[in-house]
Amino acid sequence: MEKMKDYRSQIEKAIKLELERYKGSHFYKPLRYALEGGKRIRPIILLLSAESIGRSDVEPLSVAIAIELLQTESLIHDDILDQEFLRRERPAFHIRYGLGASILTADFVFGIILDIALRYKDKRVGKELSSVALRMCDGEFGELKIDPKIYRLGWDEYINLISQKTASLFEASAKIGGIIGGGTEDEIEALSSYGYLLGIAYQIQDDALDWDKEDKVSSALEIEQKGQDKLSYLKKMAELYAMKAKQKLNLLSDTKAKKHLLDLADLMISYQF
Repeated sequence: MEKMKDYRSQIEKAIKLELERYKGSHFYKPLRYALEGGKRIRPIILLLSAESIGRSDVEPLSVAIAIELLQTESLIHDDILDQEFLRRERPAFHIRYGLGASILTADFVFGIILDIALRYKDKRVGKELSSVALRMCDGEFGELKIDPKIYRLGWDEYINLISQKTASLFEASAKIGGIIGGGTEDEIEALSSYGYLLGIAYQIQDDALDWDKEDKVSSALEIEQKGQDKLSYLKKMAELYAMKAKQKLNLLSDTKAKKHLLDLADLMISYQF
């Protein structure tokens, strides 16, 4: 989508400006490497959510970058824990820079996120960033116990896991966008629910695509659906959660930004984004 390219361009420029603040740091070049190549889905959701409300002149780009930094930090840790060698068809961060530098870089990223949070007078922004970081860590910790050779992951446990690890950041992105945009409690809740459900749809779709790649979560997943194979069931559920996500936006006024959020839900499950 052409509009998404516009948002990506804004985000890339904002990332570059934010990193320039740390040009004299040891972490400058490693962070540039870590941030290259992302789709910027979550910050785009934040910007669209803020625009869909549009009652505030508070600048949303900085906190959108904080969301992308939090996602980047989680990927650095994720690749270490899963002993991945590649990320986006390049050496994973810990392979390129080593384990020690990876741990320190992730810590440095949290410092940047805290600095960004302090730029906003509304304390809800910082609170949501803190809350989602805690939830993502809980999700990552829960995944540590999964060994597909001996552990069977039920559907409810699977949804709970991806709710914390993946959907929580989608949810926070949309919710913070609603807050920045000056939304009412009902509007913020609608956007928050949209993000949460979209995040679940995205992760289910992603696991379906990785079905033959020996991913430990999808390998451990046990689905009891008579007459339906696991892969078909995953695709069906991804579509269902995406549809539910779109329904949550019914409360919002019709705007171009809302239409883009609806289109984004369709793109997520077709994986054309």
